[in-house]
Amino acid sequence: MFTLLARTSCVAIAIGAPAAYAQDAAEPIIVVTGKGLDQTKSDPAYGSVEIDRARLTSEASGRIENILADVAGFQQFRRSDSRSANPSAQGATLRALGGNASSRTLILLDGVPQADPFFGYIPFSAIAPERLSSVRVTRGGGNGAFGAGAVAGTIELNSAGPDDLPDASLSAFYGSDHASELSAGLTTDLKAGFVSLSGRWDRGDGFFTAPSATRQPSDVRAAYDSWSTGVRAVAPLADAVEMQFRGLLFQDNRTLRFGGADSSSEGQDASIRIVSQGRWQIDALAYLQARNFSNIVISATSLRKTLDQRNTPSTGLGGKIEVRPPVGNDHPLRIGADIRLAEGELFEDAYSQVTGLVTARRNAGGNNATFGVFAENDWKLGALTLTGGLRADRWEINNGFFAERSANGNVIRDDNFANRANWETSARVGALFAARDDFAVRAAAYTGFRVPTLNELYRPFTVFPVATRANAALDVEKLRGVEAGFDLRPANGISFGATMFYNRLNNAIANITIGPNLRQRGNVDAVVAKGLELSGEAVFGDVALSGSYAYSDSKVRASGSASALNGLSPAQSPRHAANANVRWTPNAGAIFSATARYIGAQFEDDLESNILSSALTFDGFAQVPITRQIALTGRVENIFNEAVVTRKVDSSIDLGTPRILWIGLKFTTE
Repeated sequence: MFTLLARTSCVAIAIGAPAAYAQDAAEPIIVVTGKGLDQTKSDPAYGSVEIDRARLTSEASGRIENILADVAGFQQFRRSDSRSANPSAQGATLRALGGNASSRTLILLDGVPQADPFFGYIPFSAIAPERLSSVRVTRGGGNGAFGAGAVAGTIELNSAGPDDLPDASLSAFYGSDHASELSAGLTTDLKAGFVSLSGRWDRGDGFFTAPSATRQPSDVRAAYDSWSTGVRAVAPLADAVEMQFRGLLFQDNRTLRFGGADSSSEGQDASIRIVSQGRWQIDALAYLQARNFSNIVISATSLRKTLDQRNTPSTGLGGKIEVRPPVGNDHPLRIGADIRLAEGELFEDAYSQVTGLVTARRNAGGNNATFGVFAENDWKLGALTLTGGLRADRWEINNGFFAERSANGNVIRDDNFANRANWETSARVGALFAARDDFAVRAAAYTGFRVPTLNELYRPFTVFPVATRANAALDVEKLRGVEAGFDLRPANGISFGATMFYNRLNNAIANITIGPNLRQRGNVDAVVAKGLELSGEAVFGDVALSGSYAYSDSKVRASGSASALNGLSPAQSPRHAANANVRWTPNAGAIFSATARYIGAQFEDDLESNILSSALTFDGFAQVPITRQIALTGRVENIFNEAVVTRKVDSSIDLGTPRILWIGLKFTTE
């Protein structure tokens, strides 16, 4: 694959080289964009929601996962954000296609998949909103590059370039519970190219996740301490051909409820991308991810360490090439190939909660891979646009093992699992009819699949007192879905969209209860989700209003040993979600905004034994310029201190973010 990428790079250079060499000493400056290829005219057939930079830089929490919640139906497995959730629970999904914590939504940053190679969670704390220019969220099955695994949708994060970023920036905030947030950036224009450096450090003593009425002396605050630093460089290779490099280092440390219940995650990511905007448009990239995770489980009864997941190293490697040949504007064609490789293993020690001594040592892991080819073509027939795409993927699950030994070295388990591989095909078709500029109707149908993560296959875990076993025999999930909707723009600055959908995720992976406080990952027959999505935006001069609502009726179809789940809702899947945002920008640099979010009731577990009540929260943001370069900023999260229940097992409850006040300064130079 990487040989193919290298050859593609040479082709891309060759396409633009003649024009570059023909220029004399007075040659014009070659301008680079730092972006990928443009959207095609058929993309609106699948319906998408855009989040602009103004919204990205005016969020009360400063967290990307909370901004993504502006798209109703977006959710993580838990309601907590990246300050108080266990990192492994931060998978992303849409349309209530949940059931466990793995990501069913493909999240790309400048075209690169962001999911952890072992767990499948998203390192949200390492994705700073101020480094982004825009976000595009497309619900439903994906089909293009890295489309394998995008069974609930695709979220595209685009890095900010020189047009969005100041030459230098520095912001410092102080918040409730001794929280602090420090962010800095430097962008240098290198004639035709640019380099951008950035860094961010967040820390806080945190809040008590246990309600005050049930809080015990052993409960501690959910402290957090995370940092990330990145570099992005873009340079021209020839006329209309540019190379983009991106590097990221991050570390995230959190404490969850009990002293010593510490988790950590870290990563070192790098990617290189070549984009040609010439007659033959080409987008080729390669990436490398090195990640690690650790977690300590503390018993709620003995307050002793019962499990030390001390080391979970993993590596992700991949690349893609997409080519758009010059076949005419009415029939744009996209063809390409992609590959994703993941390997990882866990090292953990089990401890007796009575003696505090090691009782077992475990080591497990494996590899998985997908290699796919894809093609998508559009047909423009007057007011009607038709689009269709096809993928063929070869997936493999290899070298799986689970070994367990007693404290004195005696073998308890020594399993080596059979290698598995198969081919999957997936397709996507859509239609967009726009008889007028202000109104369009659309419809789409799609299929897709997702390979189980290494975490689902081989790693057991405990969220005390519930233990969940892994399952090396998990099958791939397979999606079938249809949707239809319309987009209306009755006046300049006003838009409204609606979509009805029906999605069926066969072989959906869920955490299935098999005994008291004991679950095991398994495939249920299906999760069927049907519902309605609404979104709207209105701009009246200096005031912008936006909102969205999602109704998702999601049910499990199960038989055999999982028949008790049949007809129940998947765990952690709310039926209703809504949000609204109002932003006022009276003059340059001044911003006032407020956000309301509602999340409906949802069940904690697969048997609907415990319910998490609905919650309505309000956030506020205000920025007032003091000088041309300095602005005073205030932020308030959860203004009315709503109790947001994030976990409930009988009488054991965890709460999400309470009211948090922030005050800070922003400094920028142009």
